[in-house]
Amino acid sequence: MSDLVAPCNPLQYDRLDCTPLPRSVTVARRRAHRLVAEWGHPELADDVSLLVSELGGNAVLHGCLRDRLLRVELTLTEQAVRVCVSDPRGEVLPAPRAASPADMFGRGLLIVGQVADRWGVERLSVGKSVWCELDVTHRAARPDGPTAPDLRGGSSVP
Repeated sequence: MSDLVAPCNPLQYDRLDCTPLPRSVTVARRRAHRLVAEWGHPELADDVSLLVSELGGNAVLHGCLRDRLLRVELTLTEQAVRVCVSDPRGEVLPAPRAASPADMFGRGLLIVGQVADRWGVERLSVGKSVWCELDVTHRAARPDGPTAPDLRGGSSVP
């Protein structure tokens, strides 16, 4: 994890406040894919939608409270696309963990760490924000992006 650095001079910005339900993660993921492509970076759209899905899913499972919304923010700067998901539960901060081959869950932050160029967590006055970034220039030179490891049971992740 790295320290949170607020995006400077955003070229594009979007915010979606939604109910903490799995269908909201689907809506946010599709919206992110569409927006990033419209913002001129279709080569990043799949990775951004995956990151929104992982962070949003974690927020729904671990960070939501009754009658409180979660927030998904996308920011495009000249250097990066940032995904930030905020939820109202800040007492326990997320950290990657090793999932056993039999575990159905537990690989989300490992995936984020492999796909994103950097990620981190920020405590808020109420809740927390988990963010990650994809470098625009790095990906533009290599449109296929990084190759995600096989995170199913039995593989090792560096």
